[in-house]
Amino acid sequence: MHRAPCLFLSVALSAVSVQAQQMSAPMTDAQKAAAIKSATAAAPRDIGEHATVIVPGDSGRMTVAREGTNGWTCIPDDRIHSGAMCADSAGMQWAQALMSHADRPPNTSPGVIYMLAGGTDVSATDPWARPTGGRGIVSGPHYMVMWPFAAASGLSTTPKRTGTWIMWSGTPYAHLMVNGVP
Repeated sequence: MHRAPCLFLSVALSAVSVQAQQMSAPMTDAQKAAAIKSATAAAPRDIGEHATVIVPGDSGRMTVAREGTNGWTCIPDDRIHSGAMCADSAGMQWAQALMSHADRPPNTSPGVIYMLAGGTDVSATDPWARPTGGRGIVSGPHYMVMWPFAAASGLSTTPKRTGTWIMWSGTPYAHLMVNGVP
């Protein structure tokens, strides 16, 4: 199945734009444990262990599966979005701006989003690309620095499975893709 980065970010953004609500139908202990395990696998262990975990609930609203203490938010890979992710507050601001089609992200410091369980993206050049039936960009474990990076930096703008490259270069949503586990 081909999943757009915008779809995975829309799940994250619901947590930012809509207050997390109590679940109308509580998760079973097994469902909650599976969601937490999937979500926290996206980040280094010391971040994931203390992060808030949010999951899609009724009507696309996010619900809190586990409260965190470190300012990070993790979302499980539920096959709706493109992989489990964990973001710091600036990373969540960046994602919210992307989903609302803001002219540019508002974060005033670099954000970080971990996707250490891998992920899938639709386009390396268009932040709002929609799936077209192709394979897309399949990424292994990686993290992203959500800060405008320019092609003039000398970094590649071509997707690759090793090293670092700039995704969505030439747009206000250009960001650094860093392959591997920190």
